[in-house]
Order: sequence, then C-alpha cells, then structure tokens
Amino acid sequence: MNRYAVFAVLIVFSCSPKPTDTADLVIRNAKILTIDKDNPLAEAIAIKGETILAVGTGAEIEKFISEATKVIDAKGQLMTPGFNDSHAHLEGIDPDYVDLRYVTDQAVFAEKVKARVAKSAPGEIIMGGNWEHEMFKDRQWPTKETIDSVSPNNPVILFRADGHSLLANSVAMKIAGITANTPNPFGGTIMRDDSGEAIGIFQEKARGLIRYVLNEEPKTPEEEEKRKMEEWRAAMEFTASLGITSIQRPTTSLDTVGIDPTYYQKFKDSGELTYRVYFCGKFPASDAQLAGYVAMARRYPLDNDWIRFGFLKGHIDGTLGSGTMMVFEPFEDKPDIGLGLEQMPYKQFEDRIVAADKLGLQLGIHAIGPRANDWVLDAFEKARELNGERESRHRIEHAQILREEDIPRLAEMGVVASMQPSHAVTDKRFAEKRMGKDRLKGAYAWRSMLDADVQMAFGSDYIVEPLNPLDGIYAAVTRKDRQGEEGEGWFPEQKLTVEEAIEFYTLGSAYAEFMEDRKGMLKAGYLADLAVFDKDLRTIPSQEILNTRAVLTVVGGKVVYERR
Repeated sequence: MNRYAVFAVLIVFSCSPKPTDTADLVIRNAKILTIDKDNPLAEAIAIKGETILAVGTGAEIEKFISEATKVIDAKGQLMTPGFNDSHAHLEGIDPDYVDLRYVTDQAVFAEKVKARVAKSAPGEIIMGGNWEHEMFKDRQWPTKETIDSVSPNNPVILFRADGHSLLANSVAMKIAGITANTPNPFGGTIMRDDSGEAIGIFQEKARGLIRYVLNEEPKTPEEEEKRKMEEWRAAMEFTASLGITSIQRPTTSLDTVGIDPTYYQKFKDSGELTYRVYFCGKFPASDAQLAGYVAMARRYPLDNDWIRFGFLKGHIDGTLGSGTMMVFEPFEDKPDIGLGLEQMPYKQFEDRIVAADKLGLQLGIHAIGPRANDWVLDAFEKARELNGERESRHRIEHAQILREEDIPRLAEMGVVASMQPSHAVTDKRFAEKRMGKDRLKGAYAWRSMLDADVQMAFGSDYIVEPLNPLDGIYAAVTRKDRQGEEGEGWFPEQKLTVEEAIEFYTLGSAYAEFMEDRKGMLKAGYLADLAVFDKDLRTIPSQEILNTRAVLTVVGGKVVYERR
C-alpha cells in the first residue's frame, strides 16, 4: 500500500461516526434551567452512571437512548440543578420533637407542650423549639410559668427559632442546679425577673448550663441504633422530597466537637444516602484538634463526590432576634443591654483564625451583626497578611447585617457570604424596631453583594428556618412575609430574580465547597444531580413559589424521589 492509499484509509476512519454512549437515564420534554451560561436553556438530559452525558434539545438527546435506557417524560415541567443547602443543621428527624414554628399565642404554645407530655412517662425529657416571641401577639418572651403548669414532672427544653436562646421549665432548671445565685457565664445571659430569679430563658453560652439534661441513656445500644437509623431515613426522605441533593452541615454553638460522619458513611455504604454532604469541624480548636481536622480532611478529601470534610464552623456573636448580635451602637429598643455578646475576646479569636488558616483549613464563622462581620473580616485579613494569600474560600455564615463599606471587603478578600434568605422575611418584623432603618441598608444585601462581585451561597439554616429551598427563593425575590403583603417588599432594591436566587442555591453553594467544577450546573461531565418542579418558578406569580413542589429528584443519576 503506497502512502496515498494509507492517507485515504485514514480519511475514511476519521470521517466514520464515533460510537455514541448509551444513557442509563434520559429525561426529556423539560424546561431545563441549566445555570450553565454557555447553554442556559435546554429540553432534555442524558445521564450515564453518576454523570451527565449531554444536555440539549430533544433531538440531540435522542441518540443516547437504547432499549436499556430509562426514559422519563418531564411533561414540560421545570428542571434545575439539585439544590445545595449551604447551611443546614440536618441529621435525623425526631418525630417527638415539639415544633412551635409560627405559633402566635402563648396559650397554643403551652397546649402543644401539654399534648407531648401526655404521651410521655414522668421524668422523660420533652424537647422542642422553633418558637419566635416576636410572633406572639404580646411579643413578650415566654417564661417557665408558660409551661410549668402543663409539665410539672417532666423537664422541658424549647429552643428559640434562631437556636441562640432556650426556654427551660422549673423541672429542667432544678435538675441543672440553677438558682438565683448562678452567675452568667462569659458570652451568655440568664434572663431574670426583678427579684433576680431566673425566668427560664438562657441565651448564648448560658444554654450550656441546661444542656446536660439532654443526655438520656438509651434503653439498649441496639434500640438506640434502630431509633437513630429510622430518624436518619426520615430526614433523607424529607430532603429528597424538596429537590435537595447536597447538604453542607455546620456545627452549632452547642456542639463541643465537629460533626461525626459515621452515619453518612453507613448510609453511603448501604446505598441509601440520598444527598452529598460537606461536614464540618468545630472552631475554635486547639493545635491538637487542628491536627485532627487535617487528618479528617485527608480521610474525607475534597475530591470525594459524596462525603467530604468541610470548613471549621465557629461563632463570634448571637442573633438579631435574641438581641445578642454584635453592634457598634446600642439597640434602639433595648439601649441598656450593651453591644451584643462576643463569644470570645478578639485577640483569641484572631489567633485561632490565623492558626487554622496556616494549616490550609477553610473557616466559616457565624456573624450576624455589623461589628461581628467587621471582626471576622479583620481576622481573615490578618491571616492573609501573616500566612500569605491562597484560595481559602473562607466563609461568613449568615452575613446578615453589614456596614455598607464592608461589602466590597468581602469581594476583595474572596470571602463567601453563606446566607439564608428566609432570615430576611423572618427578621424584618422586628429589625427596624431594634436597629432603625438607616442602620439596615447593608442588611440581607443580596443585590449590593451581587453588584460588588461577592461570592454568595444560599441555604436554609434548618432547623431555624424551614428546609424547603423554595422558602428561600421566595424570600430572595419578594422580600415579603409568607402571607404576601402589599407593596414592593422590604428594601426592595435588594431583591433578586428567580434565576439568580436559584444560581446561588446551586452553583453558588457548590463554589462555597470547592465543587463548582463538577456540581451546581446541568452540563456534560458534571454530576447528575437535579430536581423537577410542578410549576415554572420563573413565570408564576411570586406567591405561587411557596405552593410549588418537587416532583422528581435525582442524585448521582439515581431517582431518589418521585412524587406520585
């Protein structure tokens, strides 16, 4: 064969069509919002294994279908990337937990506790929460008297919606040894009446005085394990039903150590895990603990697609609702309570930030008030100055109320604002009373942050707020309460579009956990995590967002939820 013949053969082979991969799953006839700027809208998607093969028109995807392919007709419904909750305190769901969310009457509050006590043995602990005193008709804090009469023999602990205050009844306080002489711990407050007696409200680090009554011994290890597995399965089913495919699980202020990945691994090993997880360590940490976190990061590395060690979560202040966030000027409605509760002295805070950053660890610090956010930015800046610049993607968890001049600092330092839009519509009921309107220009300032090129990630702060991401989408695009009040919303200049809000709940959250190269978009080569909804969030009246439901959730190419 001469050289010309060889050349001709090469031309024949190069022009021959390449064999097409066969998809395991194809979803067609959809309105696909891909969050991929190069291909923003599509009609169908082909998936093989855990990965997306192609996203395009129906005709383009047809070639990936074989007899072995499962084909789902989306019936013209909206598809988005799976939602990635960047801040959710989610493990198991306790069916006995007394949920007081949206209760407006303290009498109803007491009735719900009474109903739970009626099902409990004397001495059994009653746990609950999500109450918000600013929603009560009288807007007064509940006290132990609110529940003592309905729980004379059971310790009761009920957390405020923000998790930063709790109500304990007299039985719980007696078990904990609380008296009029019990001092306030550093960074915490025991609320008292005029005589100095504790009224039952414990704020910030004072909550730890009550905490040990939670430590009930299980009847047997086998019974305890069965209970936990059932609670975790319930939580995963619930998560999948909301179109959530990833959870970033921070520690709480009550945790003494980082999140234990044991149950994530158990469910992954059994093939039952329905969401990807980014779990966290506890800040501040000693040098020995930091070394342990470095080892944990090696065990659950960032290149793992399912279970990954994340940031170190810490707290520097409290909350707006509890009146414990850090401010530069006194609260307008409570000028005598100071400038908020710092959770540690600044120098200690800065030193531990620098030490963790030096080891290459990511940090996520809870900061609500303007002074707290300023402290966090100062500490991150000091770490960069001493350790050198790197792509740390340090985070501020919540970043709710900032001075306007601190917004560009977030962008300049590459700090991620991990925010929960639902907080805006919850807090707006009392924010102006507490802060005044002028001091809220940098509050929940999503549009200002977007315009300043701040990296944002959206989440729920469950169980403080509902886990459903559509609550957050609604809040971001309306800045109105859930009843759909008249007008343009609270500080309407800070509203986002539906598409922008979805992007921060998907690609923005993926960026916050170093996964934007393979998650957060519907794009060939990316992980096949997606959700389909029964209404087109982009075109329906905004109030209808709250009535929209996921009808299909896929994680890693596997259908984990299908609405019947």
